[in-house]
Amino acid sequence: MKEIKKIKAIVTGATGMVGEGVLHECLQSPEVEEVLIINRKPSGITHPKLKEIIHKDFFDISPIKAQLKGYDACFFCLGVSSVGMKEEEYTKMTYTLTMHVAATLSKLNPDMTFCYVSGSGTDSTEKGRSMWARVKGKTENDLMKLPFKAVYNFRPGYMHSTPGLKNTLPAYKYISWMYPFARKFFPNFVSTLAELGQAMIYVATKGYEKSVLEIKDFVPLTKKG
Repeated sequence: MKEIKKIKAIVTGATGMVGEGVLHECLQSPEVEEVLIINRKPSGITHPKLKEIIHKDFFDISPIKAQLKGYDACFFCLGVSSVGMKEEEYTKMTYTLTMHVAATLSKLNPDMTFCYVSGSGTDSTEKGRSMWARVKGKTENDLMKLPFKAVYNFRPGYMHSTPGLKNTLPAYKYISWMYPFARKFFPNFVSTLAELGQAMIYVATKGYEKSVLEIKDFVPLTKKG
């Protein structure tokens, strides 16, 4: 019988829809033996594999550095919508925050695999007309320069929520009925949160040849096991 490689993972953004979905998959997976979540407020989630740190300022995680050592993966699901935001503010909340956390983790855990939730349509050239796509592109590019074991940038589109989780965005109850149709006719634009989480665990335990994973790349990984 093939031995299962087990990892210890850090998940950020667990009080949001994406992070909660990824956390759920980590807690269910036999390949994840321990999970640390870092939140600004308590998640309300309890599990034998779960540890939680409450930390208000993600622009300075130096006070909790000692508790972040010894992890094999980080599933970075923290993010904000660009709607109504100026580029400077969005850059601070997206690029600056992410790079601070990632740079700190890369020094503490050089053998870590870092998985970043980016977005479909991200602009790797950093020169396009779409503000959010440029900022996400710069974030992806600079993450890959850090001394991690590996960096994987995931670019999901619409993500169908996991039933029973509490942080699903309110708007989803009005649009989720379209998911079966979209999945059938536009498979490269939709996935489930479960598939995103499972694919992150896959690349953290088994690796992958691409550093940027579109929906058509990461959904098939969930069928490989």
